[in-house]
Order: sequence, then structure tokens, then C-alpha cells
Amino acid sequence: MSTSEGLRRGTPTYRRAVLALLAAGLATFGALYCTQAMLPVLAQELAVSPTTAALTISAPTGALALCIVPASILSERFGRGRVLVVAALAATTVGLLLPLAQSSTTLIILRALQGACIAGVPAVAMTWLSEEISGRDQPHAMGIYIAGNAFGGLLGRMIPALLLEVTSWRWALFGASITAFLMAVIMVWLLPKQRRFQSRALHLGDELRAMADHWRTPELAVLFFFGFVSLGVFVSLYNYVGFRMMHTFGLSEALAGSVFLLYLAGSWSSARAGKWAGRLGRGRALTLGASAMVAGLIFTVPTNLPLTLLGMLLFTAAFFFVHSTASSWVGRLATHHRAEGASMYLLSYYVGSSVLGWLSGYSFSTLPWLGFAFTLALWPLALVGASWVLRRKAS
Repeated sequence: MSTSEGLRRGTPTYRRAVLALLAAGLATFGALYCTQAMLPVLAQELAVSPTTAALTISAPTGALALCIVPASILSERFGRGRVLVVAALAATTVGLLLPLAQSSTTLIILRALQGACIAGVPAVAMTWLSEEISGRDQPHAMGIYIAGNAFGGLLGRMIPALLLEVTSWRWALFGASITAFLMAVIMVWLLPKQRRFQSRALHLGDELRAMADHWRTPELAVLFFFGFVSLGVFVSLYNYVGFRMMHTFGLSEALAGSVFLLYLAGSWSSARAGKWAGRLGRGRALTLGASAMVAGLIFTVPTNLPLTLLGMLLFTAAFFFVHSTASSWVGRLATHHRAEGASMYLLSYYVGSSVLGWLSGYSFSTLPWLGFAFTLALWPLALVGASWVLRRKAS
């Protein structure tokens, strides 16, 4: 097989590459969201408010956002694979220290450090795929990677939620952390050597100009907005739905945590996003996905558990569909300085998670669920309008 062609689907090296990036998603996203299902318990055990407990999610995603650009720049010099390996092992090793935290402040600081280490994986994973995988097979590979992110997030939430039924929050957190560490080791073992990467000298001015050029491209700027809003709203809903499940519907910790099984809908939709976007057109696909996110939020408004779960299912599938479609579109539009293009999307993505995920706590604390849900729905409604802009630009 020609190196210039990229890895083709069906070859052994392609399978190793896709499985390695799948394991990377399982490791890092399991680590990133390992406290989300535990927020009601952490708030009670550490005697803090829901908004403060949510900082165990906002702190790592905020640190991740700050470190994505430096990690992406370093990958231009030292290689995507090296950054992937160091980031995954460092992040999951820090995770093993989390159960030792003696206060909410220490836990939040360690989570921020973990988020900074995690940054190296999302910063370069999509660039690794865009460089190493053949162009016609990139949507499939990207979908599998994002499906791994979804399933990793599911494991990171479900493992501690289930362990909370039989043990303390510390052991529950350790169970999630050791699983993430083992996934990181598997990723290191499987990841093929990068063959199409060309190292280049680092020049800060050039990097900043490349980033600014991406923001000056209207289509890319709109896609960065998609990243900011979509993950921000998604994390906001999942941060606080556990409180609703326990306090409104009277579910136990494990049953409330089982709502994260709905992440499987995200694995399913993201793996099919490339095929559907090819049929509908990317702009129309984003309109459909953002509209489905709004509809899912509206379904959670009535105090009815089955309808709430149906809304969460629709919302989750729609979010991962939107993210997979938008991120792959960034990879195709950013034909030069691809790492910087991907890092700008992910910077927006995780800033949205940190900022909206934290600020929405004040809406949750001061408004009834009706007001909270409709406040969140305004954001994907804005994405519907943004998708029309993209459709006009693409026509």
C-alpha cells in the first residue's frame, strides 16, 4: 500500500489505528467525566452546592481547553503519536490520585491537572486520523473515534454510579480511574507508528497567524460556534439531570446514574453521521441535528420519567450526530495547518463545556426545571440558525 494514499479500510494497520484511537477515547473521556454521575453524592459528602460540585467537571474541561492549543502546537514538532501517548498515560495516572483528595478544593485542583494532561489526546487525535487515514475512509474512522469518546464517557459515569451502591465515593472513583488507565495502556500498545507526519520548526507568530486565518474563514468560525454550544448544552444537561432523577423521581444513585446508558445512542448516531451527512448534505444534517437537540430538551420538561428519558435519548443521539458532522467538516475545510484548525474547534468545544456547564448551575439553582430546560434550548435553537448560514455558504 502506498504511504501517500493513507491507511485504507480493511487493512490490518487501519484496524489497529482505529482500535487505538477508540481506546484513546475510552481512556480519556472516561477520565474526563468520571465525577459527573457522582455530583449529587459529592455535593452531599463534601458539603458543597451543586454548582461547586459541578466544578469537578468544569475545572478539567476548562484546563483542557487552555492546553489544547499548546498541545497541538507541540505535536507539530514532536509528532501526533508521541503527544497522544504521553497525554493519555499522564492523565490516567493523575486519575489514580483522585480518591486520595481530602477536600473539594483538592479534588477540583487534581481534576484541573488531569484535564490539562488529557488535552493532548483530543488536540491531536482528529489530526492524526486526517493525516494517516485515506480521505475516503476518514468519516468512518472519525465516527469510530467519536463513538469511543461517547462510550468512554459512558464507562466513566456508569462505573462509579454502580459502585456507589456498594461502596464509598472514593472507591467508586478509583474503579473508574483504573479502567481508564488500562485503556490508555491498550492504546499505547495498538497505536501504529505515524508515517505521513512531517515535523516542522515551531514559530509562535506563524502558529498564531494560522489560528487567526481559521477564525477569518466564515464557515470554520460557524463550526467553532457549533462546538462551543453543542458540548456546553450537553454537559449542562447531564451535570444536573442526576439531581432531578434523585430528588424529583426518587431514584437511587445507581438508577440515576443509569441515565448515562443513553450515551449508547450517541455511539450509534456518531458512527453513522458520515453516511447520513453524505446523503443529506452536511448543512442540512446540522439543521436536523440541532432541531432534534431542541426537541429532546422540550421532552424533559413534563414531570414524567419515561418522557424525560425519551427526551434525553433523542438529545444525546442528536448531540453526537452534530459533533461528528461538525468536526469532520472542520477537517475538510482546514486544508492547511490542520492541527491548528482542529485545535480551534476543540478549544471552542471545551470552553463551551466549562463555561456553559458551570454557568448553567445558577439557572438550575434559581429556576424550576421548566425554566432551566428552556434556557438551555435557546442555545441549540441558535445552532439551527447557524446551520442555515452554513447551507447558504456551501451552496
